[in-house]
Amino acid sequence: MKRVLKLQCYSIYLTLLVLLTSSRLVAQYSPYFENYSLSEYNAGNQNWDVSRADNGKVYVANNKGLLEYDGLKWNFYELPNKTTLRSVMAIDNRVYTGSYEEFGFWKSDDKGDLIYESLSDKIKDSISKNEEIWQIVPYKNLIVFRSFLNIYIYDKDKDTIKKKKPQSVVISCSVADGKFYISTLKGGTYILENEELIPVINEAVLIDAKIISITPYDGKLLITTSLRGCFVYDQTGLKPVNFEINDIIKQHQLNSFSMLEDGRMVFGTIKDGVYLTNREGDVIFHVNKENGLVNNTVLSQYLDVDNTLWIGLDNGLASVDLSSHNYFFNDVSGKLGAVYDVINFEDTIYIGSNTGLFYLDDKNKLQFIKGTQGQVWDLKEVNGELFCGHNDGTFLVKNKNVELISVNTGGYVIKKAPEKNNVFIQGTYTGLVRFRKNGPNWSVKHLGETTMPIRFLVFEDQTTAWAAHAYKGLYKIKFDHKFDTIVSIKNYEDKGIWSNYNIRVLKIKNDICFKTNSGWQKYEPLLDSIVPFKLLNESLGKDAYVVSEPDVNKLVLKNDNDIITFKSFVNNDHTFSLSNDVFDNRLIVGFENVSKISDSTYALNLNDGFMLIDSRVHKEKTVFKPSIDRIEISNNPLNFSSNADIINLKFGEEIDIHMSSPKSVNHFFEYALLNLDAKKWYKLENHKLTLSNLKDGEYSIGLRTVNSFGKVSPTTKLDINILPPWYKNKIGYALYTFIACIVFFIMYALHKRKIDKEQKLLQNAFEREQEELIREKTIENEKNIIELRNESLKNEIKLKSKQLANTAMALVKKNETLLEIKNELTQNKNNFDNFYSYKKLLKKVDNSIAHKDEWEIFEYNFNQVHDEFFKSLIQKYPELTPKDLKICAYIKMNLSTKEIAPLMNISPRGVETHRYRLKKKLKLENDISLTTYLLNFK
Repeated sequence: MKRVLKLQCYSIYLTLLVLLTSSRLVAQYSPYFENYSLSEYNAGNQNWDVSRADNGKVYVANNKGLLEYDGLKWNFYELPNKTTLRSVMAIDNRVYTGSYEEFGFWKSDDKGDLIYESLSDKIKDSISKNEEIWQIVPYKNLIVFRSFLNIYIYDKDKDTIKKKKPQSVVISCSVADGKFYISTLKGGTYILENEELIPVINEAVLIDAKIISITPYDGKLLITTSLRGCFVYDQTGLKPVNFEINDIIKQHQLNSFSMLEDGRMVFGTIKDGVYLTNREGDVIFHVNKENGLVNNTVLSQYLDVDNTLWIGLDNGLASVDLSSHNYFFNDVSGKLGAVYDVINFEDTIYIGSNTGLFYLDDKNKLQFIKGTQGQVWDLKEVNGELFCGHNDGTFLVKNKNVELISVNTGGYVIKKAPEKNNVFIQGTYTGLVRFRKNGPNWSVKHLGETTMPIRFLVFEDQTTAWAAHAYKGLYKIKFDHKFDTIVSIKNYEDKGIWSNYNIRVLKIKNDICFKTNSGWQKYEPLLDSIVPFKLLNESLGKDAYVVSEPDVNKLVLKNDNDIITFKSFVNNDHTFSLSNDVFDNRLIVGFENVSKISDSTYALNLNDGFMLIDSRVHKEKTVFKPSIDRIEISNNPLNFSSNADIINLKFGEEIDIHMSSPKSVNHFFEYALLNLDAKKWYKLENHKLTLSNLKDGEYSIGLRTVNSFGKVSPTTKLDINILPPWYKNKIGYALYTFIACIVFFIMYALHKRKIDKEQKLLQNAFEREQEELIREKTIENEKNIIELRNESLKNEIKLKSKQLANTAMALVKKNETLLEIKNELTQNKNNFDNFYSYKKLLKKVDNSIAHKDEWEIFEYNFNQVHDEFFKSLIQKYPELTPKDLKICAYIKMNLSTKEIAPLMNISPRGVETHRYRLKKKLKLENDISLTTYLLNFK
């Protein structure tokens, strides 16, 4: 099986080599690699050694200490003496490191922290002064620590350390064919056998040569040196090998070496990055600063089991995916710009970008074609010739030069007319242009009718095409049979299209399909309308759109997560996806394009380059179950074992769960509360899950790893128990009982007090009721007495009124009699002999009529009856005269004018006159009777 895989790999490499270049050097191309800058890992700039543990974590010997990387986050650890680490090797559950006069190992404690344990302390007196450990090599059950002066052999089983000192400076240690080789500068090479150093290789050509490694190679030993190239060694002796890489590593100084299982070799240099060769030493790829590597000085390298090459640099760190069969052309100079199309024409790669048209020469160096500066939209092979749709028109590309054949600007797309071998229609900034081949020449004609920019164009039949405006609109266009004119243009804006913006038109298995902002639709000829296309919406996705030429067997799609998918309609096994992490946000958004370079190779356009994709070989990235590295309870680390049944937390405590999945790629984490809703998963933004404010009770937490393609790992479960709060435990219940007793006692006391109070209130109420009854009875009696008194007073008043009336009437009669006497005296005055006697008698009569004492008696009796009538009347009308008051009193007694006249000793007419004047003084209206007013006056 391994042999079959190796043969497949060789086949792929040969295909790429033939495709990309006629020479063996394809240095401008590189596999996918990722840089890690100092700002990311936040430590020293120099990384002296790299190792990857079995669990997938990467460990780096850095200037300032030990770096740990789990695929998402970096952790940093310092030695107690804070010296520079020169070497690192992760074996089993330990991470061995070497430093200045110090070596030992790191191991995780129960809290998840790496704790350092020194081994050199056991032989402290044997450590040479100013000695540094530059290499750590595992061999059987031994760990060998190498400095330039000595090697220290640590036996893990016996926990013992032995020191060996070769006769010369120790340059490197290697394990090959089960043997441990120790290479020195002047003393040759030894093997370690039974803890003894036995000389094996002592060739003159290797004296003073810095041997980098000794590696098995075709039944021999491959010896790589820093400046003298590569050699093979067997029983016949040492021979140089004729590798192409030899001259390169002699020039740029080899510093590290690795060999893959398939025979490919990796050479890390001091001056020019990393070279990847085949087993014959021919350069396949070169990764250096020119094509994006952060630094050219390779201090160390480590090849893990997944064929990922980890490179420690003089300023930074990088990883190279050597298992991938997708390769990049990167232009870090910036002159290429954004690439819009790539084509392989006559064994030459042409690249169209926003800065012009380029090609790759025999050494895969970028060359600009003069006269093409500006935007290139489309590269298309037309009848064996290369068309270049350009911002300035359309060029014909011949022998790496161009000829302008159309001045119609902006050649977006060009399509062959059905059943017309020599007719092509192009969509441009200003509408549709026809190209017709007449012998060796091309005739060009703008078809008029429309001047709108047309970016997408497909033919429905021989004379009907669908065109999409570059920004807004969809049109159905009919041509005449000779394609000399446009017969009709029909706008399909009101024919069911979901969105009129950013429409893409394709022909997939004879269906005219439309990708809109809202999803996929298709043209229904019977209805002459655009209807939803359920099949594509479900199989491709509403957000995905095609970024390749429509092929009935395979489409290339891009979705809203920037994932590029090769979708096969024939065989699902040939469907695969590329994550955006691979091309590092370099897509030309809205103008993504995948060009077919060969039968199985495609080119994806990118900013500052393009990516070559081999569609035959694709390895799905596995996502691995997350491991729990550390648990913190309210920021305090917890002694945690993965075998623990359950974790108990106090109520209100916060739990932080740190997790990792170092073997996974392009991944993130999700969690779910399995006992509440096992189907609802929540995405974590980083490697840590924080849970707080949980109710008391048991929770089963599920943790899983998910990659950018939606692939899910098995679930890691963690059970936690939130203990009840203090008010729900025994202390709380005891407190509740105590409080309940106090409350009961208080309530009993209050209740008893309330009953006593109510009884007292009832007694007081009864007493008050009795008093009230007595008071009411007394009041009733007093009321009866008052009524009787009032009745007596009323009777008295009635009596007085009668007496007053009688008195008044008596006065009236008296005065009337006196007036009659007066009249008679007046009539008979002549009968009196003595006129003086007559006058005297008449005066007595007048005095009797207006007797003052009689009026005072009358006024007193009147006030007794009418309750100070005069006082109230004078208070309201102070201008009234005594005469006015008298007449008011007589009117109050309801005496008539005739009855009043004798009392006033005036005539009835005089009484009327006085009544009139009195009404004026009282300011009564004409309609108000004086008698009524005075009778009611109080």
